[in-house]
Amino acid sequence: MSFVVKSSLSLTNPDLAPVPPERRTWTQWHIAALWVGMAVCISTYTLASGLIAQGMNWWQAVLAVLLGNVIVLIPMTLNAHPGTAYGIPFPVLLRASFGTLGANIPAMARALVSCGWLGIQTWIGGSAIYLTAAVMFGFDPATKVPLAGLGISPGELLCFLLFWLVNVYFIWRGMESIKWLEAWSAPFLLLVGVALLVWAVTAAQGFGPIFAQPDKFSSAAEFWPVFGAGVTAMVGYWATLSLNIPDFSRYARSQRDQALGQALGLPLTMVFYSFIGIVVTSATVVVFGTAIWDPVQLLAKFNSPVLSAVALVALAVATLSTNIAANVVSPANDFSNLAPSRISFRTGGLIAAVMGILIMPWKLYADPTGYIFTWLIGYSALLGPVAGIMIADYFIHRKRALNVEALYQTDGEYSYRHGFSLVGLGSLLVTVAPNVPGFLAAVGVVEKASLPPLLATCYNYAWFTGFGLAFILYLILRKIAPGS
Repeated sequence: MSFVVKSSLSLTNPDLAPVPPERRTWTQWHIAALWVGMAVCISTYTLASGLIAQGMNWWQAVLAVLLGNVIVLIPMTLNAHPGTAYGIPFPVLLRASFGTLGANIPAMARALVSCGWLGIQTWIGGSAIYLTAAVMFGFDPATKVPLAGLGISPGELLCFLLFWLVNVYFIWRGMESIKWLEAWSAPFLLLVGVALLVWAVTAAQGFGPIFAQPDKFSSAAEFWPVFGAGVTAMVGYWATLSLNIPDFSRYARSQRDQALGQALGLPLTMVFYSFIGIVVTSATVVVFGTAIWDPVQLLAKFNSPVLSAVALVALAVATLSTNIAANVVSPANDFSNLAPSRISFRTGGLIAAVMGILIMPWKLYADPTGYIFTWLIGYSALLGPVAGIMIADYFIHRKRALNVEALYQTDGEYSYRHGFSLVGLGSLLVTVAPNVPGFLAAVGVVEKASLPPLLATCYNYAWFTGFGLAFILYLILRKIAPGS
């Protein structure tokens, strides 16, 4: 191919090169199964807990999950389009709007978020193994002695590393193993969800007390800011994938396959499993006298080695299918994009896996409220502008026409100024800024009371604020300086 001859070795390798037509074999079933596999996990199951803890009742929490996922489906489908049309991955697509070298800045922002998620999901999987082992071998997790400086016991650390190695196996095997994992795990995970639902309704002889619990808002003025922040957090949950979806859609057979597969797989699965989380937790109030949101903790209550072993398989498959697809593929490609001639997909995935250990994810996941309202909204403030710029560039500025060869050339039309697009990077910097004060208040660096109401509102709707501002500013600046 002439592409191979004209491309620069510093900008490509076999993993970043366009996928040829004969390898674009993913049907709408594979895309839908991908989303079922990614959406069914413990963090989805527990999403409603954070929303209910903020004062929502059950249907308000479910509505926030549904609305957030329908909204994020729009940029998800739009950003998937160039992947399917040209067979290119996310970091290569970024070169059109940020420059051949400047693309590494938003790509690294996306990659680091993935490393955080990879660590969280690996910790969840390791915790499932640890608590299941406690039931099967008869030891009491309450007697654990944390290691100095880590805050977890040797047993927890061992189980965490064991599950980490399972993830590394699929990283080593590559994209075809991921396709296989998602296709086979999807029907299994849906059956597990139905089984959980049947148990909960039977055990509670109905839907239980959580469904009768009213919201805690005395007025609409109290409700809407919390609901808005909840919807933003739900958008933030998949804001990462709404950027790097070309990493998967590049393997799709057609635009219809990627669009329909995503529409069938994403919103319905997220709502279904969030609803199951509420139903099962409501049943635990009846059965055990207290609300148990964590399914791993719930399994320990049954004290049944056989049930624990079966549940461990389900939890491991759910967590693994989410982790590999959602949190490995993107950073693997993003790290590869830093130095294509030196870092392959496999090497990039291993870098992400190591970073997932170093962030000590058990500390990040410890507080569900902070996890949803600080972690999810916080990074959505960064990724919303990236999505706005990508969509504005591809659909409005370029009208879906890309020069694929130039994406891989150091002196092509996407090199801009020494590889950096001042318009793309400037738009990103300016539109992230309005959400910085809100983030600093959320993490306690500044007092929330000192924050002007406008900035507080901006942060509650961080993804939307960043997306809208970046979309408009990028088009204005690109019109003024098309070659910058």
